[in-house]
Amino acid sequence: MQCLFQPRRILFNLTPLATVRISKNQVGNIYFNFWFKRKNSFSYSHQFSNGSRGAAGKAEARLKKLKRKLENQEKIVSSDGKKISSADKSSLKWNEKEVVKYELPTKPGYKKDISQPLPKGYSPSYVEAAWYEWWEKMGFFEPQEKSSPGTKPFVMCLPPPNVTGNLHLGHTLTVAIEDSIVRWNRMCGRETLWLPGCDHAGIATQVVVEKQLMSDTGQSRHDLGREKFVEEVWKWKNQKGGEIYKQLKRLGASLDWTRERFTMDEVFSRAVTEAFIRLHDDGIIYRSNRLVNWSCALKSAISDIEVDQVSLSGRTHLSVPGYEDKVLFGCLEEFAYPLHNSGGEIVVATTRIETMLGDTAIAVNPDDPRYAHMVGGAAVHPFTGQRLPIISDVSVDKDFGTGAVKITPGHDHNDYEIGQRHDLATITVIDEDGNMANTAAQFQGMKRFLARTAVLEALKEKNLYRGTKDNPMVVPICSRSKDIVEPLLKSQWFVDCTEMAAAAVQAVEDGDLKIIPDMHIKTWNQWLKNSRDWCLSRQLWWGHRIPAYFVTIDNDDASGKNTDAEYWVSAHSEEEAKHKAAKRFDVQASNITLTQDEDVLDTWFSSGLFPFAVHGWPEKTPDLSHYYPSTLLETGYDILFFWVARMVMLGQRLTGQVPFKQVYLHSMVRDAHGRKMSKSLGNVIDPIDVIEGISLNALQDRLRSGNLKHDDTELNVALKGQRADFPNGIPECGTDALRFALCTYKAQGDDINLNVQQVLEYRHFCNKIWNAVKFSFMVFGDDFKHMKMEDIMQNSRAIDRWILSQLSHTAEICNSGFHGYNLTVVTTALHHFWLQCLCDVYLETIKPFINDDKSTAAKVSRSVLFTCIDAGLRLLSPFMPYLTEELYQRLPGLMDVSSICVSRYPTIIELPYKDVPLEEDTDLMLGVARSIRSLKVQYEVKQVNAFVVCRTDDTHSVLMNYQGDLQTLTKAASVDVLFDVAIPSGCAVSTVSPSCDVAVQLKGVVDITNITKKLQMKEIKLNSQLENLIKATEIKHYNEKVPNEIRQQNSEKIQKLVLELENIKRMLETLLNTKS
Repeated sequence: MQCLFQPRRILFNLTPLATVRISKNQVGNIYFNFWFKRKNSFSYSHQFSNGSRGAAGKAEARLKKLKRKLENQEKIVSSDGKKISSADKSSLKWNEKEVVKYELPTKPGYKKDISQPLPKGYSPSYVEAAWYEWWEKMGFFEPQEKSSPGTKPFVMCLPPPNVTGNLHLGHTLTVAIEDSIVRWNRMCGRETLWLPGCDHAGIATQVVVEKQLMSDTGQSRHDLGREKFVEEVWKWKNQKGGEIYKQLKRLGASLDWTRERFTMDEVFSRAVTEAFIRLHDDGIIYRSNRLVNWSCALKSAISDIEVDQVSLSGRTHLSVPGYEDKVLFGCLEEFAYPLHNSGGEIVVATTRIETMLGDTAIAVNPDDPRYAHMVGGAAVHPFTGQRLPIISDVSVDKDFGTGAVKITPGHDHNDYEIGQRHDLATITVIDEDGNMANTAAQFQGMKRFLARTAVLEALKEKNLYRGTKDNPMVVPICSRSKDIVEPLLKSQWFVDCTEMAAAAVQAVEDGDLKIIPDMHIKTWNQWLKNSRDWCLSRQLWWGHRIPAYFVTIDNDDASGKNTDAEYWVSAHSEEEAKHKAAKRFDVQASNITLTQDEDVLDTWFSSGLFPFAVHGWPEKTPDLSHYYPSTLLETGYDILFFWVARMVMLGQRLTGQVPFKQVYLHSMVRDAHGRKMSKSLGNVIDPIDVIEGISLNALQDRLRSGNLKHDDTELNVALKGQRADFPNGIPECGTDALRFALCTYKAQGDDINLNVQQVLEYRHFCNKIWNAVKFSFMVFGDDFKHMKMEDIMQNSRAIDRWILSQLSHTAEICNSGFHGYNLTVVTTALHHFWLQCLCDVYLETIKPFINDDKSTAAKVSRSVLFTCIDAGLRLLSPFMPYLTEELYQRLPGLMDVSSICVSRYPTIIELPYKDVPLEEDTDLMLGVARSIRSLKVQYEVKQVNAFVVCRTDDTHSVLMNYQGDLQTLTKAASVDVLFDVAIPSGCAVSTVSPSCDVAVQLKGVVDITNITKKLQMKEIKLNSQLENLIKATEIKHYNEKVPNEIRQQNSEKIQKLVLELENIKRMLETLLNTKS
C-alpha cells in the first residue's frame, strides 16, 4: 500500500477489491479481507469487530452475496482522462484569488520590468503580461542554425486554423502538445522551425461575409457580383481575420511569424495553381459527371468532412433550412410497384419516398428466393408509366425492409454504383435549390420534403401505399448550413486517388512514414485502400478559382459540351491556356474562345499542399531545400484521412517525398462526463474562459444569446447542464495551468475527458511553484554565490544528495518522454519532483537552518536549492512558458542567458547525480515519516514523542542519518531511532516494513476515554450506512435496473465504509491496550 507523502494530507494510492466472509467461531464479528491490487501484487489484510451491535447477524446472508458482487465489480477508474470517479464529481469549488495585473509602463516588444517585487501570490494576469511580445521581437521563435553538424532541423507545421475560427479546446490541445515539443527541441539546441498559417476556409468565410453583407446593406453577393464580393471578403479578412492569431499568441505558441502563410496569398495561390495544372496534365485530375454531396442552402458541393452523420433511433422531426415546419425522418415507407404484364406487384421499402420519381430499377438479392422468379422482368412506374427492370445485385440486404429496394442512381451514392454496374439510366429529379424537377407535372417545382408528403398521398390514392415503420437511420447534415445533404449528379473536377493512395499505404509499410500511435495504421490502410475519387469543385466565389478553361473553337460544329473532358485545358493564365488549346486542336489561337470554370477548389486541396507550399514551392527556395520534408505532423486523429492522407498523397506525387517523417495523432477533447462538447448540452468550454475565468451568469447569458435562443427546450437543457457543471462559474486558471493540464492526459489513445477541476488543481500547482521560488529568492539573498559541485557533494547531507538524485532522475524521464512524444510521463515526473520532492520534503527539511549564514549545511543547501530551482524551471518551461520566464529572469547569476526559452534543457549529462541506493534509503525514511504523521492524525495529537524501532543494523544505520529530518517532517516533539528494543508501553504502533516499526506515545498525551467514545459513535453510524447500502444492492434485478454509474458509486461507498470501519476497530483496540 503506497502512501504519497504530503505535509497536510495523506493520499493512499490503491485500488481496493473487497471480499467478505463471516467467521463461524466468533458471533458478531465480521472479518473483511482486502487485497490491494498493485504491480507488485502486494497484499494487505485487516479485520474489525462491531461488537454486540447486531449488524453482523443481520447482514450475514447479504454479505455472502455481496462478496460475489464486489468481486465482479468493474475496477474503479481514477480520473485520468478516461472516467471520473464519483469521489471526483463534486462541484467545482475554489477560493477567490486576488487578480493582480502588471501595470508598469512597457512598450510592446520591450522586456518586462522585473525590478519590482513579485506579487504575494501567483496571479496569471500578472505573470502572462508582456512576455510574448518580447519573445517575438527578440527572434527567439525563428530557427537558429545551431544544430550539431549532420543534425537535421526539427520542423513542424501548425495545422492551419480557419480564418473565421475562434479558439476552441481542440486548438488548445494542439498548441499545448506542439508548443511543448517545439520548445523542448529548441532548448535542446536543435535548429527548430514551427510554421504558422491560416486557411481561407472557403464555405465558412463566404457564409460569414454573406450574412454580414445582408445585415449591413441588405444585399446578397449576387447583388454585388463576384469581383466586388471577393473584395468585400478580403476587407473582412484584413479587418477581422487575424483574431485566431492573437488567440494562438495568447496560448504562448512559439511560432515563427516571419514565415506565416495564408492559403490565399500570392505565394500559396501560385502553388495551388501549379499543383492543379500538373495533376491535370498527368491525368490525375479529371472532369466527370458524378454524384457529389450537395448543400441546397449553400448551392455548392461540400466535402465529406463537412457532412455530419446524425444518427436517429426512429421517428424524429428535424429543422431544415427553408421549411417552416420540422420534417419527419427515421421512417421506412413501403409501397408497391405494379408488375409489367402481370396482375402482381413488388413491394419496396425506402426512407426517401420522394426520390421514387427518379427510380430507374428495382433490385433484389440474387440469393433471395422470394423474388427469384421476378428477376429479369419489369415493373411499371405509377406516375411516368416507364418500365423499371427488376435486377439482382449482391449489395442488396435481404433483411432490410421487404428485401426489395428502389434504385435511384441520381440521388443515392450506393444506387449510383449499382446503376453503373447494371448500365442504368441516371435521372435527376431534384435541382440545385432542392426543388423537384424533370418529373410528373403534379410534383414539378415542389420543395423536396413537401413532395415527400405529396408522393405519399398520391400513392395512397392509387392504392399502392403499404405502410410505415420506425427505422433507425443516419441523416447526412451539412455542418455549415444545417441543411440535409442531397446527392446530386454534377459535372465536376475529381482527383483519381488510386495510385496516390496505394503509394501512401506503401510509405507506412516501408517505414518512410511512421504513424504514432500505431493503432491508427489499420484505419489509415482501410481508408486509403477503399478511398473514392475526390471531388474538388465547390460552387463558391471565395477560394482558389479553378485554373481550367473550356475551349470553344470558332466556326467548328464539332466543339464539345461542358461535360466533355477533352475540351478543358488548365493553365496559369488565359494566354497560356489558348496556346495549349491551339496546340491540342491544331488551330490558330485567334480561333479559340475560352471560358474559365466559375467554381473554386475544395479548401482541403490547398491545405493538402501546406507542408511544401509554405516554403515557396514550386520555386526551389532555400527554405524548401533545407526545411522540407518536415520532421513531424501533429494533429487530431479525426482528420487522418481528410487532411493527413491528402498531404501525403499530394506530397509524394508533387515533390517525390513524404511531406513529414512522423505523424502523431492526439485524442479528441470531451467534457468531464465523456460527452462530446455540444452547444445543445451547454458543455462547450471556451479556453479563454478557463484562462481568464468567467461567472455563471456570464456563461448563461452567452447561451441565451447564442444559437439556442429560438429553441426553449434545448436552451433549458443546456442551461441546466451548465449550472450543474459550473455552479460557481469557472475560476481564472491561466494559460500555463491549462496547457499543463491538457498535456497530463494520455493523448495517445482514448479521448480526453477534460475536467476543469483538474485545470484548477494545476493552477494551485503553479501557486505552489511560485511560493517555493519566492522562498528560495529570500534564502539566496542579494549576494548569493553558487558553490562548486565538488564542494557541495563533499559537505552535503543525505537529503541534499537525494534531491539532486531526484532532479537527475526527473531530467532523464523528461527527455525520454519528449523523445517518444509521451507528454503524460513528462508532466507526471515534473509534478512529482516539484510537489512531492522539492516542496513537500526538501524545503521542509532545510527550513530550520537555511538562514544560518555561519552554517556549512545552510550554504550547501542553498546551492543545492539553486540547482533545483534553476534546472526545475528549465525542465518545466516547455509546458509553462510564462510562469517559468517570470521566475527564471529573477534567478541570481544568470546574466549570460537572455531567456529561459533559449536556455539549455537539463539532461542527465548536466545533472549526473542519480543515486538509486540513496533514493531507496530516503524512501524508507519517508515511509517512516508518513506512518508517524498518519498516527498523529488518527489519534488527534500534535506534539508527541515518536519511536522508530529497527530490527536490522542496516535499517538502523540508514535511519540514524535522517533522524533530524524525521523530526522536522513529522513535527514530533522527539524522534528516537532505536535498535532491537521493545516498543515502549502506551504507544500506538504501525508497521512500516518487515525491518521497521514506528510508535507514538499516547498515554498521558491524549484523552483516551473521549476519543474512544467518539470512535464508537462513529462506528455505529458507519455500520448503519453499510447496512443500508448493502440492502440497496440487493433489490430485485439490481444489475439490470440500476445504471452502471450508480452501481459503481455504491460499490465504492461500500468499500470506503469497510475500510473506515476496519480502521476504527484497529484504533479502538490500540486505545484499549493503552488504557490498560
